[in-house]
Amino acid sequence: MDNKKLPKVPFYKVVLKTNQILSNPLPFHRENFAKFGDSFMVDLPRKGDVIFTRDAAFVQYMLQKNHRNYGKSRLQTEELAKYLGKGLLTINKEHWLRQRRLIQPAFHKKKIEGLLDIINKTIEEQLTNIAVEQEIEAWPLMGDLAFNVVARSLFSYYDKDGKIASIKRITDSNQEMLVKELRQPFKKWWFHLKGDFKRANKNTNEVRSILEQMIETRRASETEYDDLLDMLIKAEYEDGGHMSNDQLTDEILVLFTAGHETTANALSFALLLLAKHPDIQERVLAEINALESGLDHMEKIKQLPFIKQCLEETMRLYPPAYFTDRINFEADEFNDLKIRKESEILISFYEIHRAPEFWDEPEEFNPDRFHPENKKNNSGHYFPFGAGPRLCIGNGFAIYEMVLVLKAIIEKYEISTSLQSIEIKPMITLKPEQSTLLFKKRD
Repeated sequence: MDNKKLPKVPFYKVVLKTNQILSNPLPFHRENFAKFGDSFMVDLPRKGDVIFTRDAAFVQYMLQKNHRNYGKSRLQTEELAKYLGKGLLTINKEHWLRQRRLIQPAFHKKKIEGLLDIINKTIEEQLTNIAVEQEIEAWPLMGDLAFNVVARSLFSYYDKDGKIASIKRITDSNQEMLVKELRQPFKKWWFHLKGDFKRANKNTNEVRSILEQMIETRRASETEYDDLLDMLIKAEYEDGGHMSNDQLTDEILVLFTAGHETTANALSFALLLLAKHPDIQERVLAEINALESGLDHMEKIKQLPFIKQCLEETMRLYPPAYFTDRINFEADEFNDLKIRKESEILISFYEIHRAPEFWDEPEEFNPDRFHPENKKNNSGHYFPFGAGPRLCIGNGFAIYEMVLVLKAIIEKYEISTSLQSIEIKPMITLKPEQSTLLFKKRD
């Protein structure tokens, strides 16, 4: 059928639930998936009809089998790009391919292995800030940790002057503004009137100025750092050209923002889940205690498969990138669905990751789903880092970092929580609403 014939949620129903959607759109998604099936449309002003889907086969088709016809939609190429610039996350077609080829070598496995010492050192330094025997919020702690790991390991930058902290504060503020824009597009006139857009634009210019200074300082330096920033400055396109300062700023901003926030989210959820499942936490501790002595960091990571399983199961239940978007450049067909040219499509990884047809007891935390003997059963409906050519460029970096963080914490602390349930806060990425934990030093 033509996508015009997909079930449609009229705009007035969106308006009636505007407060709920602004706070958390996922119940609205779930309600309509339950009512209409795996795909439906929502009528949005100025955007037209947006297709929402949790059809895993359709998602594979868009992200992998026919990926050339599907790129990021205006949600990212225009709306998100206002704040992050035209970097790898927000561009399409030849521009994206050119940048991906240039940046990919920096995330080669051997390159990341060379960063593990500084990653682990940064983790240990950041974890000295943990307050014990009192309830604290884990998310701010994990956010600062992940931000500093990116700054030090990829850019050799120590935040002595507080500028990196300013980047984090501003990008968090801008994300809140973007969420308002996307979930209440009919209120843009009001945001203009209040001066919200003017403030966000000023914030963005401040961040870009900090990063441009960082680039200029590095260009003038005679020291070889052998980090990502050095590589990006020196990298040559096929025609022998180099990235401009503007393009460098765009890419660094994307790497800072995307590179820390998704990791902080996944770690916070993982810690909450381990706190609520002490039996699984004990299995993690037993695996850590069984490590051989004298191993380098990569060998330790290889000998901690259960920690990785816990992280994979965490990202199934709480995928940091809980949705993504696509637009088809040309008209297309999938099964009996005819997709008009330039249709905007919102993909719900959150729904796919909890679909009962794919997962037994989908709401339960069960890391054994990702045991090597079971893992093959998950292909086709597990997308923690996306899929296809646009698979997250830093997925290996993130996994290594998160394994080392959980090892460092569980080895030293027993964690518990007074929270009865884990509540979510869907922003551009999926965050915990609360992340209350109690850390108790192990004997």
